[in-house]
Amino acid sequence: MRTVHSLALTILMMVAAASPARADGFVTPFYGFNFGGDSNCRTFSGCEDKRSNFGVSIGAMGTIFGVEEDIGFAKDFFGSVPNVDNSVFTAMTNLLIGVGKGPIQPYFLAGVGLIRPHVAVNLTQFSTDNNSLGYDLGGGINGYFSRHVGVRGDVRHLRTVEDVPLIGTVTDQIFAGNQKLSFWRASIGLALRF
Repeated sequence: MRTVHSLALTILMMVAAASPARADGFVTPFYGFNFGGDSNCRTFSGCEDKRSNFGVSIGAMGTIFGVEEDIGFAKDFFGSVPNVDNSVFTAMTNLLIGVGKGPIQPYFLAGVGLIRPHVAVNLTQFSTDNNSLGYDLGGGINGYFSRHVGVRGDVRHLRTVEDVPLIGTVTDQIFAGNQKLSFWRASIGLALRF
């Protein structure tokens, strides 16, 4: 955990040193769904049982560079199975590169942080909470209707660096194993800048 904090602080200081003095702060609450990789939906479309996520991104964007802290949560990430409680929590520090001025602002992002899968089977037989260093890569676009209010669309890939305990189901039979957690997250949010 200390390594994650040190790495996040280092990235934040590098971005702050590289960012121009005039940057717009932003807060973006978002709602979306996970797909691909280890999520319950294997593809972006055609999945009847999408697992939603929600969270908030807070940061600042200059003319070209910015930084954000992105916090997300996905309940029933591995699927809804009787007597199984599961979720994934993420807290990522990201470097943003893109267009920081104007009504349309595309961007790319890369960052590191915490990915925490939680699994409890029958709440007594098997339970694990595993903090893991992870990274994310992605991009999106902000579209502003006014100086302070707009909409953000975003897609990013998240992956743990190390193996973590994961669960899955095959015809309602629960199985567990260790591997790197990997998935995509698509979201839409209310972009508020100040």
